[in-house]
Amino acid sequence: MASLEALQSDNPLLKSWTTPFELPSFESIATGHYRPAFDIALAEQQAEITAIAGSDDAPTFENTVAALERSGAALKRVGGVFFNLTGAHTNDALQAIEREMAPLLAKHRNSIFMNEALFRRVDMLHQSKDHLGLSAEQLRVLDRYHTIFVRAGARLEEGDKKRLSEIVERLATLGTQFSQNVLADEKAYQLVLETEEDLAGLPSFLREAAAQAAEDRGLSGKYVITLSRSSIEPFLQFSSRRDLREQAFKAWARRGEGGGTTDNKAIIAEMVRLRVARASLLGYETFADFKLADTMAKTPQAVLSLLQEVWTPARRRAMEERDDLQSQAQSRGDNIVIEPWDWRYYAEQVRIAKHNLDEAAIKPYFQLDRIIEAAFETARRLFDLYFEEIRDFPRYHPDIRAWKVTNSTGDFVGVFIGDYFARSSKRSGAWMSAFRSQEKLIGDVRPIIVNVMNFSKGGRGEPSLLSFDDARTLFHEFGHALHGLLSNVTYPLLAGTSVSTDFVELPSQLYEHWLSQPDILRRYATHYKTGEPLPEDLLARLMEARNFNQGFATVEYLASAFVDIDLHRLTDVDNFDAEAFERTSLDRIEMPREIIMRHRTPHFTHVFSGDGYSSGYYSYLWSEVLDADAFNAFEETGDAFNADTAARLKRYIYSAGNLRDPAEAYKAFRGRLPSPDALLVKRGLAAPVTSET
Repeated sequence: MASLEALQSDNPLLKSWTTPFELPSFESIATGHYRPAFDIALAEQQAEITAIAGSDDAPTFENTVAALERSGAALKRVGGVFFNLTGAHTNDALQAIEREMAPLLAKHRNSIFMNEALFRRVDMLHQSKDHLGLSAEQLRVLDRYHTIFVRAGARLEEGDKKRLSEIVERLATLGTQFSQNVLADEKAYQLVLETEEDLAGLPSFLREAAAQAAEDRGLSGKYVITLSRSSIEPFLQFSSRRDLREQAFKAWARRGEGGGTTDNKAIIAEMVRLRVARASLLGYETFADFKLADTMAKTPQAVLSLLQEVWTPARRRAMEERDDLQSQAQSRGDNIVIEPWDWRYYAEQVRIAKHNLDEAAIKPYFQLDRIIEAAFETARRLFDLYFEEIRDFPRYHPDIRAWKVTNSTGDFVGVFIGDYFARSSKRSGAWMSAFRSQEKLIGDVRPIIVNVMNFSKGGRGEPSLLSFDDARTLFHEFGHALHGLLSNVTYPLLAGTSVSTDFVELPSQLYEHWLSQPDILRRYATHYKTGEPLPEDLLARLMEARNFNQGFATVEYLASAFVDIDLHRLTDVDNFDAEAFERTSLDRIEMPREIIMRHRTPHFTHVFSGDGYSSGYYSYLWSEVLDADAFNAFEETGDAFNADTAARLKRYIYSAGNLRDPAEAYKAFRGRLPSPDALLVKRGLAAPVTSET
């Protein structure tokens, strides 16, 4: 058996990286390195926790809370690499390790936050916190740790702790399997198009992307539509083959519920039962009550109130949109009743008729590389950031790119990694993550932040072209990235995006606003062949149509948020049936039959692939209330890049991590909390309020 020292010295995950900017040494890491590295890192942190909890010295902030913050450095390092890859570039071997590690990591976390001696030390400090002479940041860290311990079950009796530990470990296993099942369904499906008849209605950019997808799957000369949103949504938008639209749409809608080994319905039922039991053990009536107690919203009632306030005008608008689609179909002589697989197709035609705006005419002006540059330029003008591409660095996939981030005085801010293209080894969606988070506790640690997307590659020799929605997604995720890059805190617990789920979407959703600034679009929306800027009349029509189909978009989102919160308000779940529950929840809000949830329950990874957004999918809307009002702060100055407003935004939102309670952070920036009015205006669901003089 190799010695501990030998295992550490031979394992690149546990060695110092001499790569540029100390990026992970991806090319030297083999699958066989992960499990030994996890085992060593877990043992190392366990020894650190035992030493902290068993200390004979009276508890102080330094020997207890700061020591906790310093512990687990190797585990953060190993986990940072491993879990980024299991999302962005996984395989069967990594997934097997992921299934093994999920309950072990949950057990390890339980062993820390249910440690009676350790909690006693934290609790003693918390009770005397006002007399310890701590800084505001130290007080925040102490408060957050105390809350984490209590919510993890530190105050429970031993029998209840044991039961809660079992629940949390089982939930970790189920969440991992749920996510892997969805990925397996997405990976398994492909709609192969072979004839010109199959391709009817598809514009050149979509044909080129489908040809590239086919080539990637060994089907050269054919065309493939996948279940990646950037592939299937434009197919549904442009394909005049209603039969193929229906076929692809149903496969998309039924991910995770096709029967067999990847069916998630039984997993959902068990997770719901376990979440109810978890909440009950911790003294909450429902799981939603438990999850929301530590958010801005605080209660399910507050969430439902916001959802309902937006639902009524959104549903009304969606029904008007439905009638427009039906009229459009009839005017073409299409004797049909609008179905969910028809919506995007006829909506595109209505948009052309109403706004003279054709997605196929817009897309050539939205090159991926140029929109990346637009996001960088916006960050320069708002936050004094500069991006220099790194050419020679270790990669986990040939497609990824990286940039060194500095400010105008040359100070190193961090590294930004972009992983933009869809592939079968990547889960669907778009997200931001960190290979390394910012902190100052163990030195000036600079962050390594990654954005992961699922855009379609352009055809051979052609650039990747984005829809306006794709471009908005890029700006959204880059807003998250800036939240990580600009982080300026001492303690890791508070760094970057480590904030409440209904506050974390503020920096990302707010950043989307700058994509629509005319001077950004005039400069960066340039035709991929001619280099000509977006014509002024097309720009005007694009801005005029920003809220086109917004009833549909709001309804499909809100439906998922309602189902999520309804599901987690349940107390009687003995015979839970996910499909029946989803139907009942949607019937309650009178869901239009022509629209489905943005994320149906069997593939709702936000909610069931871990606890992240469980009872929390509403967070995008809650944050949108904030972001609509926050952008008004710039508009009120007459300058979308107003330097004073941007400085406040950076200080209190983008760089502040979790230094303050979210409501206090927002008030520090804006001077008050917002109402939903600005959100309704932003989505075009209410008219702007004007004042008469």
